[in-house]
Amino acid sequence: MIRDIPPDLTRSDVGTILVSPWLVGTPERQRAAVDSTIAEWSDLRWPDAFLSLNCFLNAAGDTVLNYAQWTSDEAHREFMRTQRPALVREIDAAVADIERPGVVRYRLYRSKIAADPAPSGSVVVVTADFDGPERARPWADTALRALEEDPVSAHFHVSLDGTRVLVYAEGADDSAWQRVQDIPGPDRFDSQRYRLYRSLSRPR
Repeated sequence: MIRDIPPDLTRSDVGTILVSPWLVGTPERQRAAVDSTIAEWSDLRWPDAFLSLNCFLNAAGDTVLNYAQWTSDEAHREFMRTQRPALVREIDAAVADIERPGVVRYRLYRSKIAADPAPSGSVVVVTADFDGPERARPWADTALRALEEDPVSAHFHVSLDGTRVLVYAEGADDSAWQRVQDIPGPDRFDSQRYRLYRSLSRPR
């Protein structure tokens, strides 16, 4: 078990990526929800397919973003059926009334790794939603080209149903995301800053 390091977004054994926001309301509840989650996972016998769980806090102080890596969707669905209900009950006992809009399943589509990234203690997470699956990848390609000259590492994910792009970026300033936001195509667009608070990962 490795604790509290940033996720390796390009590790080769990842088969699926699960991203889920929790709406908690306050910075105190953010930290309490994550601390309880990490404690429960630390006591759990990890499924063989589990690779990492990374819990981010948004700058507004009201949301936890969970970014998890697994080897397969099938193994994660089995975990959801058999082990997750008890784990969630314990977390909810510690922090009541967490709102969970749901999990989105992603595949990593393309990555841009900066040779000399700008220093930053935070990451930017962008989500771009499309009403159909045919526009997501072309938009991601255009957005990646728009960031080519920036000292930013950006990882473009596409949801399993092809209707959402999630960009996880390190070293980006606000002007870079304004250029990305100006690219036509998405029906809905959101950009928020997060910082990693706690994480667990399985060694390679």
